Amino acid sequence: MNPNELLTILPFVVLTGSACILLLVDLFIPRERKGWTAGLAALGMIASIVIALARFGQASQAFSGMVIEDGFSSFLNILALASGLISIALAYDYLKRMGLERGEYYTLMMFSISGVMLMAMAGDLIIVFLALELISIPLYVMAGIARPKSESEEAALKYFLLGAFSTGFLVYGIALVFGATGSTSLAAIAAAAGSGSANLALLSVGAGLLLIGLGFKVAAVPFHMWTPDVYQGAPSAVTAFMSVSAKVGGFAALLRVFTLAFPAIADKMTPVFWVLAALTMILGNLVAVVQNNVKRLLAYSSIAHAGYILMALVTVGQKGLAADAVSAALFYLMADAFTNFGAWAVVITLERAEGRGLEIDDYAGLARKYPGLAAAMVVFMLSFIGVPPTLGFLGKFYLFRTVIQGGYVSLAIIGVLTSLISAYYYLRIVVVMYMQEGEPQVRREPWLMATTALAAAGTLALSLASAPLFNWASQAVLRLF
Repeated sequence: MNPNELLTILPFVVLTGSACILLLVDLFIPRERKGWTAGLAALGMIASIVIALARFGQASQAFSGMVIEDGFSSFLNILALASGLISIALAYDYLKRMGLERGEYYTLMMFSISGVMLMAMAGDLIIVFLALELISIPLYVMAGIARPKSESEEAALKYFLLGAFSTGFLVYGIALVFGATGSTSLAAIAAAAGSGSANLALLSVGAGLLLIGLGFKVAAVPFHMWTPDVYQGAPSAVTAFMSVSAKVGGFAALLRVFTLAFPAIADKMTPVFWVLAALTMILGNLVAVVQNNVKRLLAYSSIAHAGYILMALVTVGQKGLAADAVSAALFYLMADAFTNFGAWAVVITLERAEGRGLEIDDYAGLARKYPGLAAAMVVFMLSFIGVPPTLGFLGKFYLFRTVIQGGYVSLAIIGVLTSLISAYYYLRIVVVMYMQEGEPQVRREPWLMATTALAAAGTLALSLASAPLFNWASQAVLRLF
């Protein structure tokens, strides 16, 4: 490895190295001091994010183009690392309260984040596969970390079995793409398809199988079956982390692979993405309407928001709109991360032992007893719906604008109508908090309170500075095209 290659993957190396060191150090930390591992994990992530910020805008390759550093990877690396820091803040008090304070939790989180970073830098389908496994395997273990609780063990087993099944589709897809083009490099695949030397029929089938494997990771319909059960059964801190990191990793691969490797079959893939986006928005929002458990509601909400991001992939095949589509997707991922973490912070604050405090009715009277917490939840619910002035509104605005510019007005209409449907179940929580009597039990833990306040302030304040943020996302794709 030459020094330039090391610099290309330096944020990834720092994070994985920190995780390995933490794994060893944790052996010498006494059980009653396992909280120290959270601070050590945060230090590793801060070091990595500082390097990623310093290298933002750099363009380089390593390992014969298998790993790519560009604005796209830098943006997603920073988002993944920031999500990891917030996830540590969410988990610190929660794990103590639930008796789940285990040192391996933060190490597993760091390895999963390193998988997201590697996925964002993938320039080869082999790296996509390795990154997907690096994201997923720690998440399987984290979902079952509340052992011996049957719900947590069931969530881990379901996630593992369906994840392994979807990985099979991904690997078979890689094999077919290799057979069609003679390479697994994204650049070589695009060159072979563009020159006419590739078998386009075989390439299209391989791309479809890749979409199935990656569609599972972002919970796109009909590959979403695992989401509600895993979200409900896994510890809430794990679910919060999963709802952001898995989605960022999955969309990093979808955007990179289908933008760079398959422009020659964009006309075949566009109708598929149209149908997937529409089905995901419709099913996610409609099924969420009948949910009474907040964790299952947020699971279907996450499915629906994956559908909105899939709208961007409908237009990436149009050269004049590809950059705008990727920018809109990146901005929405950032907005969704802020909103998701804020909503899950409130959920974790109200959750009690044995799964109590997770029904919508448990939020009755929250506005009277804890007005600040209720107000923050209102901000997150409005952002999910897409009401100004929130980041969620701007995220949907940029996506809908790109889709309309691409000529897919019908898809934009479906997006607007499903957003109106979502208003019912999001505002239902608001109605319960403000208009029903109750005695909610809240643990006012400092890190959870700080995370909730930060997420609410960011969801509102950053929407007022949306132009610089969107320009930042736009700069992130300049090196991609």
